[in-house]
Amino acid sequence: MTATGIETLKGKRIDVLDDGFVELVDYMGSDAAIVQAARVSYGAGTKKVSQDRGLIRYLMRHRHTTPFEMCEIKLHVRTPMDCWRQWIRHRTANVNECSTRYSIAIDTAQTTAADQWRLQAKDNRQGSEGTLDAEQGAHLSRREKEIIAETRQVYQERLEAGVAREQARKDLTLSTYTEAYWKIDLHNLLHFLELRMAEAAQYEIRQYAEAIGRQIVSQWVPLAWEAFLDYRFGAMNLSQTEVELLALLNGGRPDAALAQMQETGWLKRDGLAWKANREAREFAAKLERLGVSRPWEV
Repeated sequence: MTATGIETLKGKRIDVLDDGFVELVDYMGSDAAIVQAARVSYGAGTKKVSQDRGLIRYLMRHRHTTPFEMCEIKLHVRTPMDCWRQWIRHRTANVNECSTRYSIAIDTAQTTAADQWRLQAKDNRQGSEGTLDAEQGAHLSRREKEIIAETRQVYQERLEAGVAREQARKDLTLSTYTEAYWKIDLHNLLHFLELRMAEAAQYEIRQYAEAIGRQIVSQWVPLAWEAFLDYRFGAMNLSQTEVELLALLNGGRPDAALAQMQETGWLKRDGLAWKANREAREFAAKLERLGVSRPWEV
């Protein structure tokens, strides 16, 4: 998209969750700025888009990060406070959040539909898998609305009684929305997107990452976005051990691969079955993407 095209996104709010949004405030740089920084000795960079594309893909492929830092973007976001806690962990950004010491807290909170209560994952303490049945979920959704309404009423009563805002806010739910301005360079933004767009990321923050990446960044720096999807987001990293195991499997030696996985502690016998640790399960997922059979099933 041209500079004029990305300009049309300014000030337009992209809805996220039930009452959140992402809004492009300002930006600096473009694909051309990345190329110019990489070819600083040549001034304006190359003349052909194909050459620019090739260079950007080379930079992304070999993780030459500095040229991507020449581009910056500023967003206005509204997000639940618990989601914002994860977001703010990305410390390589400039942030100014709405302060409930000075302003009244936003009178809206994220709610959960009856069929959207996620179950705790058995093999991942920080993840979820599956959902609660709708009947139980409906009960939890009703209780959620009651809690949100009660805490908001208590908050309002404190304000009306003259209690300082900094203290009146202390029992608001973490589902209460907050707003912030968030400015970050493209290199660190792509790192944020790589982590938060991933399937393993929490659903709520993944929705914001998807909105930022696919609706804004893709239009702002399309060549960099294409390279990011190819070499970072859609790519697969293999450890030295995984490369060795793949070589054994491709060489028709699944027994040797199985023995190595036992030696490294990835696999253990559990009766007649194999018990795989987390590294082995992650390797299995990579093998599935590659269309390779797992050695303990060959």
